[in-house]
Amino acid sequence: MSHRPIATWLHKIKEKGLDIMRIIISGRNIELTDGLKAAVEDKIGKLEKYFTPDTDVYVTLSVQKERQKTEVTIPVKGNIIRSEQVSNDMYVSIDLVEEIIERQLKKYKNKLIAQKQSASSFRKEFIEKEVEADDEIKIIRTKKFDMKPMYPEDACVQMELLGHDFFVFVNAESDEVNVVYKRKGSTYGLIEPEF
Repeated sequence: MSHRPIATWLHKIKEKGLDIMRIIISGRNIELTDGLKAAVEDKIGKLEKYFTPDTDVYVTLSVQKERQKTEVTIPVKGNIIRSEQVSNDMYVSIDLVEEIIERQLKKYKNKLIAQKQSASSFRKEFIEKEVEADDEIKIIRTKKFDMKPMYPEDACVQMELLGHDFFVFVNAESDEVNVVYKRKGSTYGLIEPEF
């Protein structure tokens, strides 16, 4: 799992006088072949038109049975842009994840650059380009409900009974608002606040 080809690629581009974002590739249960690295550099490199040269892009390729997953995480000031895509072909997963991130950037552009911190992570050309009007976030429904203290396991049962993917509750152990949610593979996650 050597990163040498990546460093060589970045070095050659910088020799030509170009500044580009840095792509850091890692793998889990997969050999990072030159072909996979080239596919990541080619596809994820297309996102360069959105970000300033000092941006780091973390790409993790992993395999579990027939699931070939590509995860991309891009920390920008004030936010994290992230997507993961799974298919039975790693090259397809790489293609899909790039398309999703590009869609996210276009859709939430106004929200991202409205935050002064985040705006400094994006190229001037992207910031100044006209946006589509459909990037506005609209809350169309508000729900209020009584939150009685319960244990996380009980909250998972309640979530299942309601047929929801997540459930907000007051944790009987900590007396704080928590969220349980469904994960892939019939497992659950718990979100706890950190102050």
